[in-house]
Amino acid sequence: LVLDTEVYSNTGGQSSKSTPLSAVAKFATDGKRVGKKNLGIMCMSYGYVYVASVALGANRMQVQKAIQEAVDYNGPSIIFAYAPCINHGINMRFSQVEEKKAVEAGYWPLYRFNPNGEEGRKFVWECKDPNGAYKDFILSEVRYSSLKKTNPEMAEELYSESEQDAYKRLKLYKGFGSCLNGEPSEN
Repeated sequence: LVLDTEVYSNTGGQSSKSTPLSAVAKFATDGKRVGKKNLGIMCMSYGYVYVASVALGANRMQVQKAIQEAVDYNGPSIIFAYAPCINHGINMRFSQVEEKKAVEAGYWPLYRFNPNGEEGRKFVWECKDPNGAYKDFILSEVRYSSLKKTNPEMAEELYSESEQDAYKRLKLYKGFGSCLNGEPSEN
């Protein structure tokens, strides 16, 4: 189980390969200029690893199902769980609300890939299309909104790139999932 805070939380919020495009973190004070590493795609590409992406505040039943499937799977399993942290600059009492907003905005995907699943259902996409509130979502977190204060011009450019990157990533996951299910991809 990977609790993905998207920074190195245990060392004070340093930028990592998990830090998304445009987020401000230690060693990326002008906003991260490259996108987040797609570990889920990397793991699924092996074809024999159980992989899930979950967010407890968005869908508790999906989290339960993913954990049970991962435990039952006879092979390597990995679950990526969105985990807001203090470095995001939010009130931690509302972390589960933040998780739900992240999924609704298209920031964090929900899916499960079970190599032993029934044909055509090995990959299951479990979130709706983004609600169009991506920029509102990221600006609700200090790790993004602080860039607007220090470099407004660059901030707008990076926010736009970040949104495009997130939607491209969602499309990539859906297309890859279709391939894993043996369906023709629209990509």
